[in-house]
Amino acid sequence: MSLIVLQALTMDRHIGPHFQIPAASFLVFTFVSTAIAISVVDRFLPSTWSRLTGHLLTPLQGIRIGHVLNIKGMASYALMESRRLHVVRSHHIEDQISSIVMPMSALWLAMPLAIVGVGEAFHFPRQVSLFYQEFPVPLRSTATAMVSLLLATGFYMSTVVIDLVQRVTSWLPNNINQGRMDNMFWMSVVIGVANFGYYLVCAKLYKYQNFGSDSKNQEVQDED
Repeated sequence: MSLIVLQALTMDRHIGPHFQIPAASFLVFTFVSTAIAISVVDRFLPSTWSRLTGHLLTPLQGIRIGHVLNIKGMASYALMESRRLHVVRSHHIEDQISSIVMPMSALWLAMPLAIVGVGEAFHFPRQVSLFYQEFPVPLRSTATAMVSLLLATGFYMSTVVIDLVQRVTSWLPNNINQGRMDNMFWMSVVIGVANFGYYLVCAKLYKYQNFGSDSKNQEVQDED
Protein backbone atom coordinates (compact mmCIF):
# COMPACT_ATOMS: atom_id res chain seq x y z
CA MET A 1 0.00 0.00 0.00
CA SER A 2 2.93 2.37 0.60
CA LEU A 3 3.79 2.06 -3.09
CA ILE A 4 0.32 3.36 -3.98
CA VAL A 5 0.87 6.42 -1.81
CA LEU A 6 4.20 7.07 -3.56
CA GLN A 7 2.45 6.88 -6.92
CA ALA A 8 -0.29 9.27 -5.80
CA LEU A 9 2.28 11.81 -4.59
CA THR A 10 3.66 12.17 -8.13
CA MET A 11 0.27 12.49 -9.83
CA ASP A 12 -2.33 15.23 -10.14
CA ARG A 13 -4.62 14.77 -7.14
CA HIS A 14 -6.86 17.78 -7.78
CA ILE A 15 -10.62 17.56 -8.13
CA GLY A 16 -11.59 20.95 -9.41
CA PRO A 17 -9.41 24.03 -8.99
CA HIS A 18 -9.45 24.20 -5.19
CA PHE A 19 -9.59 20.67 -3.75
CA GLN A 20 -6.69 18.22 -3.62
CA ILE A 21 -7.06 14.68 -2.31
CA PRO A 22 -4.37 13.74 0.25
CA ALA A 23 -2.20 10.96 -1.17
CA ALA A 24 -2.84 8.55 1.71
CA SER A 25 -6.60 9.04 1.33
CA PHE A 26 -6.59 7.12 -1.95
CA LEU A 27 -6.48 3.94 0.11
CA VAL A 28 -10.07 4.74 1.09
CA PHE A 29 -11.12 3.56 -2.39
CA THR A 30 -10.19 0.04 -1.28
CA PHE A 31 -12.13 0.24 1.98
CA VAL A 32 -15.22 1.74 0.34
CA SER A 33 -15.26 -0.83 -2.46
CA THR A 34 -14.83 -3.61 0.12
CA ALA A 35 -17.76 -2.33 2.19
CA ILE A 36 -20.03 -2.01 -0.86
CA ALA A 37 -18.98 -5.37 -2.29
CA ILE A 38 -19.55 -7.20 1.01
CA SER A 39 -23.11 -5.85 1.13
CA VAL A 40 -23.83 -6.87 -2.46
CA VAL A 41 -22.04 -10.23 -2.32
CA ASP A 42 -23.65 -11.37 0.93
CA ARG A 43 -27.08 -10.29 -0.28
CA PHE A 44 -27.12 -11.74 -3.79
CA LEU A 45 -24.22 -14.12 -4.46
CA PRO A 46 -25.15 -17.18 -2.33
CA SER A 47 -28.67 -17.49 -3.74
CA THR A 48 -27.53 -16.77 -7.30
CA TRP A 49 -24.70 -19.29 -7.02
CA SER A 50 -27.03 -21.97 -5.66
CA ARG A 51 -29.56 -21.34 -8.41
CA LEU A 52 -26.95 -21.53 -11.19
CA THR A 53 -24.87 -24.44 -9.90
CA GLY A 54 -27.24 -26.36 -7.65
CA HIS A 55 -24.65 -26.25 -4.85
CA LEU A 56 -23.87 -24.01 -1.92
CA LEU A 57 -21.03 -21.52 -2.33
CA THR A 58 -18.26 -22.96 -0.17
CA PRO A 59 -15.78 -20.78 1.72
CA LEU A 60 -12.90 -22.14 -0.37
CA GLN A 61 -14.69 -21.16 -3.57
CA GLY A 62 -15.23 -17.64 -2.25
CA ILE A 63 -11.56 -17.39 -1.28
CA ARG A 64 -10.64 -18.57 -4.77
CA ILE A 65 -12.62 -15.72 -6.33
CA GLY A 66 -10.81 -13.32 -4.02
CA HIS A 67 -7.43 -14.66 -5.15
CA VAL A 68 -8.33 -14.12 -8.81
CA LEU A 69 -9.49 -10.55 -8.21
CA ASN A 70 -6.35 -9.73 -6.21
CA ILE A 71 -4.17 -10.97 -9.08
CA LYS A 72 -6.18 -8.87 -11.53
CA GLY A 73 -5.78 -5.89 -9.20
CA MET A 74 -1.99 -6.29 -9.18
CA ALA A 75 -1.97 -6.57 -12.97
CA SER A 76 -4.01 -3.37 -13.26
CA TYR A 77 -1.54 -1.63 -10.91
CA ALA A 78 1.29 -2.71 -13.22
CA LEU A 79 -0.49 -1.46 -16.34
CA MET A 80 -1.33 1.84 -14.67
CA GLU A 81 2.27 2.30 -13.52
CA SER A 82 3.52 1.56 -17.06
CA ARG A 83 1.22 4.31 -18.28
CA ARG A 84 2.47 6.67 -15.56
CA LEU A 85 6.11 6.05 -16.48
CA HIS A 86 5.27 6.61 -20.15
CA VAL A 87 3.81 10.02 -19.29
CA VAL A 88 6.87 10.83 -17.16
CA ARG A 89 9.27 10.04 -20.00
CA SER A 90 7.20 11.69 -22.69
CA HIS A 91 7.33 14.94 -20.67
CA HIS A 92 11.03 14.46 -19.82
CA ILE A 93 10.54 14.79 -16.07
CA GLU A 94 12.16 11.51 -15.02
CA ASP A 95 15.26 13.34 -13.75
CA GLN A 96 13.26 15.76 -11.63
CA ILE A 97 12.44 15.01 -8.02
CA SER A 98 9.49 12.69 -7.59
CA SER A 99 7.50 15.39 -5.77
CA ILE A 100 7.02 17.18 -9.12
CA VAL A 101 3.37 16.69 -10.08
CA MET A 102 2.99 15.05 -13.48
CA PRO A 103 0.11 15.71 -15.90
CA MET A 104 -1.80 12.52 -15.09
CA SER A 105 -4.80 12.28 -12.80
CA ALA A 106 -4.33 10.22 -9.65
CA LEU A 107 -7.91 9.01 -10.10
CA TRP A 108 -6.40 6.38 -12.40
CA LEU A 109 -5.51 4.63 -9.13
CA ALA A 110 -9.18 4.24 -8.20
CA MET A 111 -9.86 1.26 -10.47
CA PRO A 112 -6.98 -0.97 -9.27
CA LEU A 113 -7.78 -0.06 -5.67
CA ALA A 114 -11.45 -0.91 -6.21
CA ILE A 115 -10.62 -4.29 -7.78
CA VAL A 116 -8.44 -5.19 -4.80
CA GLY A 117 -11.19 -4.02 -2.46
CA VAL A 118 -13.77 -6.27 -4.12
CA GLY A 119 -11.29 -9.14 -3.92
CA GLU A 120 -10.94 -8.57 -0.18
CA ALA A 121 -14.74 -8.68 0.12
CA PHE A 122 -14.61 -12.25 -1.15
CA HIS A 123 -11.39 -13.24 0.54
CA PHE A 124 -11.42 -12.20 4.18
CA PRO A 125 -15.06 -12.92 5.21
CA ARG A 126 -14.76 -16.42 3.72
CA GLN A 127 -11.50 -16.97 5.56
CA VAL A 128 -13.14 -16.05 8.85
CA SER A 129 -16.06 -18.35 8.02
CA LEU A 130 -13.73 -21.22 7.09
CA PHE A 131 -11.60 -20.94 10.20
CA TYR A 132 -14.58 -20.59 12.51
CA GLN A 133 -16.53 -23.56 11.17
CA GLU A 134 -13.53 -25.87 10.74
CA PHE A 135 -11.63 -25.18 13.96
CA PRO A 136 -12.35 -27.47 16.93
CA VAL A 137 -15.02 -25.99 19.17
CA PRO A 138 -12.60 -25.07 22.02
CA LEU A 139 -10.47 -23.07 19.56
CA ARG A 140 -13.23 -21.21 17.74
CA SER A 141 -12.75 -18.13 19.88
CA THR A 142 -9.25 -17.81 18.39
CA ALA A 143 -10.29 -18.62 14.82
CA THR A 144 -11.27 -15.07 13.95
CA ALA A 145 -7.80 -13.87 14.96
CA MET A 146 -6.21 -16.00 12.23
CA VAL A 147 -7.05 -13.45 9.53
CA SER A 148 -5.32 -10.69 11.50
CA LEU A 149 -2.32 -12.98 11.97
CA LEU A 150 -2.17 -13.67 8.23
CA LEU A 151 -2.44 -9.95 7.44
CA ALA A 152 0.35 -9.09 9.85
CA THR A 153 2.55 -11.82 8.37
CA GLY A 154 1.83 -10.51 4.88
CA PHE A 155 2.83 -6.96 5.80
CA TYR A 156 6.09 -8.16 7.35
CA MET A 157 6.85 -10.30 4.30
CA SER A 158 6.11 -7.39 1.94
CA THR A 159 8.65 -5.29 3.85
CA VAL A 160 11.26 -8.01 3.39
CA VAL A 161 10.46 -8.33 -0.33
CA ILE A 162 10.69 -4.57 -0.91
CA ASP A 163 14.01 -4.40 0.93
CA LEU A 164 15.34 -7.32 -1.14
CA VAL A 165 14.19 -5.72 -4.40
CA GLN A 166 15.90 -2.46 -3.48
CA ARG A 167 19.13 -4.33 -2.76
CA VAL A 168 19.32 -6.40 -5.95
CA THR A 169 17.49 -4.25 -8.55
CA SER A 170 17.06 -0.62 -9.57
CA TRP A 171 13.27 -0.85 -9.67
CA LEU A 172 12.65 1.22 -6.50
CA PRO A 173 15.07 4.16 -6.32
CA ASN A 174 14.41 7.20 -4.14
CA ASN A 175 12.95 8.91 -7.20
CA ILE A 176 10.34 6.46 -8.49
CA ASN A 177 10.18 8.35 -11.79
CA GLN A 178 13.59 6.84 -12.53
CA GLY A 179 12.60 3.34 -11.44
CA ARG A 180 10.49 0.48 -12.73
CA MET A 181 7.77 0.09 -10.17
CA ASP A 182 5.69 -1.63 -12.84
CA ASN A 183 8.12 -4.55 -12.65
CA MET A 184 7.50 -4.68 -8.92
CA PHE A 185 3.79 -5.08 -9.55
CA TRP A 186 4.36 -7.69 -12.26
CA MET A 187 6.50 -9.61 -9.78
CA SER A 188 3.56 -9.45 -7.37
CA VAL A 189 1.36 -10.90 -10.12
CA VAL A 190 3.78 -13.81 -10.61
CA ILE A 191 3.91 -14.44 -6.85
CA GLY A 192 0.12 -14.23 -6.70
CA VAL A 193 -0.31 -16.74 -9.54
CA ALA A 194 2.13 -19.16 -7.88
CA ASN A 195 0.33 -18.77 -4.55
CA PHE A 196 -3.01 -19.29 -6.28
CA GLY A 197 -1.78 -22.51 -7.88
CA TYR A 198 -0.64 -23.77 -4.48
CA TYR A 199 -4.00 -22.75 -3.01
CA LEU A 200 -5.90 -24.70 -5.69
CA VAL A 201 -3.94 -27.85 -4.88
CA CYS A 202 -4.60 -27.47 -1.15
CA ALA A 203 -8.29 -26.66 -1.72
CA LYS A 204 -8.71 -29.69 -3.96
CA LEU A 205 -7.23 -32.00 -1.34
CA TYR A 206 -9.02 -30.45 1.62
CA LYS A 207 -12.15 -32.14 2.93
CA TYR A 208 -14.56 -30.10 5.02
CA GLN A 209 -15.25 -31.25 8.55
CA ASN A 210 -18.35 -29.16 9.29
CA PHE A 211 -19.52 -27.47 6.09
CA GLY A 212 -22.99 -28.74 5.15
CA SER A 213 -23.39 -30.58 8.44
CA ASP A 214 -26.92 -29.23 8.71
CA SER A 215 -27.88 -31.11 5.56
CA LYS A 216 -27.32 -34.85 6.12
CA ASN A 217 -24.06 -34.03 7.92
CA GLN A 218 -22.29 -34.65 4.62
CA GLU A 219 -18.63 -34.14 3.92
CA VAL A 220 -18.23 -31.65 1.11
CA GLN A 221 -15.07 -31.54 -0.94
CA ASP A 222 -14.22 -28.31 -2.73
CA GLU A 223 -14.87 -28.50 -6.46
CA ASP A 224 -12.51 -27.47 -9.27
